[in-house]
Amino acid sequence: MCYNDIVVKNILEKLNLPQRKAVETTEGPVLVIAGAGSGKTRALTHRVAYLILDKKVRPMNILAVTFTNKAASEMKERITKLLSRADNAPSPEYGRGSNRYNLPTIGTFHSICVKILRREIEKAGYKSSFNIYDSQDQLLLMKKTMKEMEINLDQFKPQAVLGAISKAKNELIDAEHFSQTVGGFWEEVVSKIYTAYQKRLKDQDALDFDDILMLTVKIFQNYPETLAKYQNLFRYIMVDEYQDTNHAQYTLVKLLSQKYRNIWVCGDDWQGVYSWRGADIQNILDFEKDYPDAVAVKLEQNYRSTQNILDAAYGVISKNVNRKDKKVWTENKGGHLIVSYEADNERDEAEFIISEIERLKREENIKLSDTVVLYRTNAQSRSIEEAMLRASMPYRIIGGLKFYQRKEIKDVVAYLRLINNFNDEVSLERIINEPKRGIGQVTLGKWTGISRSQNKNLIECGLNIQNSKLEIDSKFKIRQAKFDAIAKFCEFINRITEAKARLSLTDFIQKVYTESGYEKYLLDGTDEGQARHENVQELLTVAQKYDEYEGEEGLRLFLEEVALIADTDNIDQASEAVHMMTLHSAKGLEFQFVFIAGLEEGIMPHSRSMLDPKQMEEERRLMYVGITRAKRKVYLLFTMERNIFGSTQINPPSRFFDDIPEELVTRSVECETSSVERGAQIAKRNAGSAIRDTRYGLHDTRFKDGDRVRHPEFGDGMIVATQGDIITVAFGKIGLKKLSVSIAPLRKI
Repeated sequence: MCYNDIVVKNILEKLNLPQRKAVETTEGPVLVIAGAGSGKTRALTHRVAYLILDKKVRPMNILAVTFTNKAASEMKERITKLLSRADNAPSPEYGRGSNRYNLPTIGTFHSICVKILRREIEKAGYKSSFNIYDSQDQLLLMKKTMKEMEINLDQFKPQAVLGAISKAKNELIDAEHFSQTVGGFWEEVVSKIYTAYQKRLKDQDALDFDDILMLTVKIFQNYPETLAKYQNLFRYIMVDEYQDTNHAQYTLVKLLSQKYRNIWVCGDDWQGVYSWRGADIQNILDFEKDYPDAVAVKLEQNYRSTQNILDAAYGVISKNVNRKDKKVWTENKGGHLIVSYEADNERDEAEFIISEIERLKREENIKLSDTVVLYRTNAQSRSIEEAMLRASMPYRIIGGLKFYQRKEIKDVVAYLRLINNFNDEVSLERIINEPKRGIGQVTLGKWTGISRSQNKNLIECGLNIQNSKLEIDSKFKIRQAKFDAIAKFCEFINRITEAKARLSLTDFIQKVYTESGYEKYLLDGTDEGQARHENVQELLTVAQKYDEYEGEEGLRLFLEEVALIADTDNIDQASEAVHMMTLHSAKGLEFQFVFIAGLEEGIMPHSRSMLDPKQMEEERRLMYVGITRAKRKVYLLFTMERNIFGSTQINPPSRFFDDIPEELVTRSVECETSSVERGAQIAKRNAGSAIRDTRYGLHDTRFKDGDRVRHPEFGDGMIVATQGDIITVAFGKIGLKKLSVSIAPLRKI
């Protein structure tokens, strides 16, 4: 037996039987339904190694796709380690030996599509040096576009318009197609904005996130020979987290795999929680309809949690109708019971979390990083964060201000993006007066107007702007001092651009940072300036990994990383701090101890889900995700009353408590509130169902918790809490609303 055969044997021996089936089934469509913590990444990475070592598939013919850079990096590390054992002669990527093996293409949907577009995007009329606009850049461009169209930004919110356009792009509906399907005034206006916004993007050779996927699919659909090239390249395709794919991603995978049909998808329909950003859980539920000959494998053995945690999570998810059934189990029988705690209010809730973490640290010697606090909405973090500060407990909020969204980082990156693409108006507008150069918005508008009218890029136009002043309309006339300032800036950009071919990326960025005057601008002698300067130095640390690339390649790859980074990619679970994040952000992570706060009707499940069975099923999946993040113990917290969203809410406990078997739950009674005070609060909560204000007679008693009602302005809703004459209604359109029964024009439905 040769060494490679031994390596393959070792690879397979470390898998359980379902994992082994998922690895060894290499031809044709394969569906892997993987329960939480069941080792799906192990199955995927071992399958890649098996294809290369046993089936002799060339790495270049394998494509592995996932959703986060963090997951992609983990895959690369694991595959590298598996392949490095082969032949005792791994390639340089593995640190020693020959060039026998290279890594397959592994990355996120967006990063892989960007690589394809760098080669093919000219077919869609863009330059290969295109820039990628993040959410801030998109919003800036949208506001500018709408102002130029003289559209009222109060009547048509730019964020809402961007959301509508994003939804259309995820459905592969371009601006032209969108205009043919408008069904009302709102859509008619959005259609016009979509067309103008898309033109502005194209004029600047820029893509937003949704363009990356849509343009790749459009090129494949319009150019069969291009599609065939990538079909022949990627003969074996594996997709992680398939339940999170949207229509564009689904179509991309289907196009790429339709020739060889070696499509292997892995995911868990119980963890599909991203419908709000276009994910369609039917993609995984209908996989066997799309591929009737598919081999289905279930990974049901959990390697993360205790059986009590899994049974509690199953109690919640079992109430969903639209799902594939499986029974997730573990050899780690029993375990801690689920802890339920009813707090007086959000302050008491936060103090309980802190006291329990301190107890665990004191009695069980845990690390702070072993714990996470999860919540449904970011607004809930305020009271917990304040309590952490009072207790001097280190914490880290995931999903706050991202490193790459800090002003100084955005500014330096904008310099680099303009250098990479002289048509980038958004980047020019950001940096033209960082530091001050005396070029205001009026002058900048005239400059960009001249550039467009002459069909020249911004820098070429700026270098010759004075010579062209007589050839253009009088509305573009610029004063002499402004000509000089524009020309000086453009000369700097032109000169610094020529230097990028002979410098490493870090040296080049440092040169831009210094010679632009931005370094001197930050180092103004203040502590804040010093801190911002240190952030830029950290950016140089990030850039070091691209120093090995020659010329423009390193800069291009660096800008792609900055544009495509996600807020969860840099989670450092080794840092000694309590983690705090939304339930959505926690997906894919695991912790020893999990606290889920705010488990009240209207918060979790969210008020928007009350009237929509599909959304309610997604809320259950989100709860399932939260519980299954825990290895050892789960704490479920709710309050008698909560100050949130500018009002005091008295909502009943989440319905998800009723789904968890009683024998799995223990109720914590730690509380400093007196029994008299707590009794009064309980009476207050129950007032809606037991006490009515006699001033309004029998009128109040028509309504009770759970009733569905209709309001002429707010639409249909459900009563989630009552207190005398005041009821709290969860409306499908606007969320929670408190109303007086005696005044509000409500009727039961």
